Amino acid sequence: MRLNWGMIGGGDGSQIGPAHRIAAGMDGLFTFAAGALDVDPAKGRDFAQRLGVSADRAYGDWREMLAGERDRADRVDLVTVATPNSTHYEISKAFLEAGFHVLVEKPMTVSVEQAEDLVRTAKAAGRICAVNYGYTGYALVRHMRAMVARGDLGRVRLVVAEFAHGHHANAADLDNPRVRWRYDPALAGVSAQFADCGIHALHMASFVTGDEVETLSADFASCLPQRVLEDDAMVNFRFSSGTVGRLWTSSVAIGRQHGLTIQIFGETGGLRWAQEQPNQLHYMPLGGRATIIERGEGNLSPEADRASRVTVGHAEGMPEAFANVYRDLGDTILALKAGRAPDPVAGLYPKAEDGLRSIAAIHAAVASAAGKGAWVDARPPMFR
Repeated sequence: MRLNWGMIGGGDGSQIGPAHRIAAGMDGLFTFAAGALDVDPAKGRDFAQRLGVSADRAYGDWREMLAGERDRADRVDLVTVATPNSTHYEISKAFLEAGFHVLVEKPMTVSVEQAEDLVRTAKAAGRICAVNYGYTGYALVRHMRAMVARGDLGRVRLVVAEFAHGHHANAADLDNPRVRWRYDPALAGVSAQFADCGIHALHMASFVTGDEVETLSADFASCLPQRVLEDDAMVNFRFSSGTVGRLWTSSVAIGRQHGLTIQIFGETGGLRWAQEQPNQLHYMPLGGRATIIERGEGNLSPEADRASRVTVGHAEGMPEAFANVYRDLGDTILALKAGRAPDPVAGLYPKAEDGLRSIAAIHAAVASAAGKGAWVDARPPMFR
């Protein structure tokens, strides 16, 4: 059985739209059935039809899509929201209340209050609200999580995470609309680089360790002084277990391309993984020899095996990682429609609660930076 899928945003020229469309279609679970893809209604309708969406389901905006899909017998089962940050809350809440499952791009909302409301809305509606921390879909990231959970590293002492690139370092790009909105508080919210990239690294740290950030201290900088919001940030944090965390994120690090990396240091071993070389995981046991674990090799965890599609030695990348989130969602939605319990391994997709914790961390980091690095509580009020 194939599920119907709809998308809001991600139009022609979008940075993230193609990755979602490739990912949603990769495992044959979803049919791209409806879309409101552009802020320009005519362009959105035209692009959706060029992608194969029927004319009656190529909508001019999200409200038209909601009205058009609400009462259809074949309405979409999952809606992806890939619009600017400031619109995520209104759109996601409306579709959840109408009984649709939702996958929303990060950051989930621009305020903690909105994020808490989405958590409550999804629970009241009995619907999934997932957040696209898609890099946790990589097979070896999931294997890292399994290794930590089964105690291969002993107690985790230290996590070091980075997400640094240099693609916004050119002052000549200040008025480029694809760049400018990320530093505009009216569209991006209270944070730019930390909210855009840093929280991917922060969420991955929590995902891999199975722990939650409790307190943090942050230093923000606008290296291009014309920017209102930060383009570089350093964040120190502590997990609820007491594990130490260090995080650097930047958009002005010339020479860095994507720069998402994570290192986990425990009592009896260490792990290192980089998104630009996603098929290798470096493992060093205490007193032993360094080992490179390859995606697709034998004797990996069930989580890693389920997340791999091709044999060892062949590259899998970002669209496949995103596709694992879609596979999790597809398998879970199919189980719910059939009235059976979902496969527990399919429950690894990032949830609204994860999105809420990230929003709380963003606002905590902003407050800390304004307070010259003061340590602050990073937990959302409803989880304290």
